[in-house]
Amino acid sequence: MQRLLGFILIGVTLASIFLTSCGGAAKIRVATDATWPPFESINEQTKEIEGFDIDLLNAIAEKEKLDLEFINVGFDPLLAGIAQGQYDVAISSITITEERKKDMLFSDAYFSAGQIVTVRADNTTITGKDSLAGKKVGAQIGTTGAIEMGKIAGVSLKTYDDIGLAFQDLMNGQIDAVVADNPLALGYVGKNPTKLKTAGGVFTDEYYGIAVAKKNPELLAKINSGLKAVKAEGLIEQLSKKWLEK
Repeated sequence: MQRLLGFILIGVTLASIFLTSCGGAAKIRVATDATWPPFESINEQTKEIEGFDIDLLNAIAEKEKLDLEFINVGFDPLLAGIAQGQYDVAISSITITEERKKDMLFSDAYFSAGQIVTVRADNTTITGKDSLAGKKVGAQIGTTGAIEMGKIAGVSLKTYDDIGLAFQDLMNGQIDAVVADNPLALGYVGKNPTKLKTAGGVFTDEYYGIAVAKKNPELLAKINSGLKAVKAEGLIEQLSKKWLEK
C-alpha cells in the first residue's frame, strides 16, 4: 500500500511539472478598476470589462502566451493588492511614480497623460488649478489627481471610489470641480457638453505603466517584450483611434 501511494504521489508530481512546462500554470491575476473609461469600464450590454488597457494587455498576452484573469477592484485596494502580491499584474491607467516604484515594478510607459480640471459649463470663476483654493474638488481616491489636490492650500478635497460619482456630483452642484486624467475628463465632457467643460490645460506630465508584483521580475520582462512588439506594430495608435476618438 505504501509503495502504491508512493507511485501515485510521484505521478501527481510529474503531471504537475508536465502541465506547468506545457503552459498549464495558474492564470495571471490582473487587477483593474473598471470605472475609468475609455481605458477600463464595464460594457453595459455584455457586462464584460473592456477598454484601451484591456485590449493592450490582451495583445501583449497573445504575444507572450500569457493566460490572464481580469479582476475588477477599486483603485486604492488595487494598489495595495499589487504591493502585497495579492495580484500578479495591475493595469488601470496607473501613473508611474517614484513612490509607487517602492511597492511594485513597472513596465515601460505606454501612454502619456496628465491632470486637468473639469467644471460645470456655466462656471466662470474656475479657470484652472490655480483658482481651486477655497473650492470643493472631487477626485478618485489614491489617484495622482487626489495627490495633486492635496498639495494646494485651501482646497476641500472629496474623494470617491468611483470617478463617475464625482462627475455626477459635479453636475448636480454638490462639488465645484473634478480633477482627473485628461482622456477620462474629455470623455465625460464629450458625453455631457451642455453640462461640463474643462478649465485650463493639462497641468502634470504623467506616463501610464503596467504594474507587476515585485516578486515576479520574469513576468515583467515578458510584459515589456510583448509591449515592445505591439508598439512596433502600431497598436497604441490603433487603440487611441478606437477608444479615444469616439
